[in-house]
Amino acid sequence: MRAEQPLAGEMTEADDLGPRPGGHPGQHVLHDSRAIFTTAYAVIPLSVQRDIVISRLPHWSKARAWILARPMTGFAETFSQILLEVEAGGGSDRPEEDQTAQSALFVLSGRLLLTIDGEAWLMEPGGFAWIPPGATWSLWQRGGETARLQWIRKAYEPVAGIDVPPPIITSDHAITPAPMPSSGGVWATTQFMDPDDLGHDMHITIVTLQPGGCISFPETHVMEHGLYIIEGKGVYRLNDNWVEVAAGDFLWLRAFCPQACYAGGPGPFRYLLYKDVNRLPKLKPG
Repeated sequence: MRAEQPLAGEMTEADDLGPRPGGHPGQHVLHDSRAIFTTAYAVIPLSVQRDIVISRLPHWSKARAWILARPMTGFAETFSQILLEVEAGGGSDRPEEDQTAQSALFVLSGRLLLTIDGEAWLMEPGGFAWIPPGATWSLWQRGGETARLQWIRKAYEPVAGIDVPPPIITSDHAITPAPMPSSGGVWATTQFMDPDDLGHDMHITIVTLQPGGCISFPETHVMEHGLYIIEGKGVYRLNDNWVEVAAGDFLWLRAFCPQACYAGGPGPFRYLLYKDVNRLPKLKPG
């Protein structure tokens, strides 16, 4: 899948995807949360994504980050995931120092100007970009409103004889979701990467479940997941527990953690999903 033409258009308030993190609860708030951390999965709900846990990133201006996942013992192994907030006029000309890192960006709110190897695109809510390792790129907020985006990073695993794919610039709105088999259309996926392109060693998709729709069996597989809910609410089976989740929540699922879910609200339940794919398993840890 090759990069499309630059995206443009008017942004409306309805385009803003998901609630905003930040703030700090007062002393009257009950000490109650859906936050869970286990060796098989983690739930990092919106309610704990507060100002007190932000990070500032090197070479970024007017930006703050919630680190949702990073490689560490007993947690994510293949990727990092960041909820990034960029204020008016903020951004970076040196966002990525690691030349082995590939990046996937998904815009939740605001306008961002993305430049890759000298070519520029305007990204708006629902906009998606995949940036190959070693690319020279920058990202700056445009349009006055604070922008929010999901930034997923993975060390690229090259394979002899297979080319690294070119950048992908597209949007949620530009791709027709593909219904899953035997689902009657209530379960569909929006695929940002070509699933037949073995140059990609990670896939980013949006999973959509219509009201009443479900993943009706406990998926148990080698792929690790990072899962950010962008719309609606649902109930997710994680290992041997059922957990209610909603827009703004983040889930990490370890490889082989049994998983299933159903849409639990009056509207669609949608989430941005990371998984590692298309490579032989390493025969040594790490």
